[in-house]
Amino acid sequence: MSGGGFKSGFIALVGRPNAGKSTLINRLTGHKVAIVSDKPQTTRNSIRGVYTDENMQAIFIDTPGVHKPKYQLDRRMMNEVENALAGCDLVFYLLDVSQPFGAGERYILKRLQSVDIPVFLILNKIDLLPKEQLLPLLQDLSGQFPFAEIVPVSALTGDNSQTLFDLLRRYLPEGPMYYPADAISDFPENLLAAEIIREQILLHTSQEVPHSTAVKVNAIEERSEDLLYIEAFVYVERDSQKGILIGKQGAMLKKIGAAARQELEKLFACRVYLDLRVKSRRDWRDNPGMLAGMFLNENENY
Repeated sequence: MSGGGFKSGFIALVGRPNAGKSTLINRLTGHKVAIVSDKPQTTRNSIRGVYTDENMQAIFIDTPGVHKPKYQLDRRMMNEVENALAGCDLVFYLLDVSQPFGAGERYILKRLQSVDIPVFLILNKIDLLPKEQLLPLLQDLSGQFPFAEIVPVSALTGDNSQTLFDLLRRYLPEGPMYYPADAISDFPENLLAAEIIREQILLHTSQEVPHSTAVKVNAIEERSEDLLYIEAFVYVERDSQKGILIGKQGAMLKKIGAAARQELEKLFACRVYLDLRVKSRRDWRDNPGMLAGMFLNENENY
């Protein structure tokens, strides 16, 4: 910890799927920079959200939920977590207090043993936990790891988010302003647009489809001063999933496209023409060619 001067640094948010990392990063930055759904493993990339005020710039890195890899896709997601941990100044380890502490959490704590920077335990979703259960949980967890700080929060309601900012001012090192003061994210436009589209797929479809879905944006073009053309392909693994996504007479795809277009227009602050198509590619999650370009550290536009 250091004294006066401008503070800046990178904070990696890690935790199990559905711990609330994306919701917290959106809360702390004050902008929607990460997609959110109630489906586990929503986040696949390390998305940076930037908060800047007159004294500090905090760059929050939203990482995929830590889980046991099953596909090449999962392994690349876990590589995103490792890359984030290797280049950060602080770690926010998010724990969903509404769920029992299990093997997945112990695995994360074991991984964090080798991290030589401060680790904050962020007890999220305290709005779902009876208050009398919070203190015993705090006491139990504080003995399991040398956390620099333990902070109960609700990413959904914003409870205690100010405490996190106060602690960041103490723990972040003195440093430069890495991004312009008005920056909210450094995520490439094509990946960000793909994530927005995938979010609407997660929100509108059943359990059979979400994790078998990938979105690749092939083109983003300004067609006029206030019209942006976006061409995107949605990939699924089976023809039956393609049928679900398209729906009867194309109704589901129209619904997904309309909702995604609304979000994209907010994001880009202009009208958007979204050209959305669905393709079936068996086992794309294990296909290196299909996975190429889906991740930030290998994206050709970054």
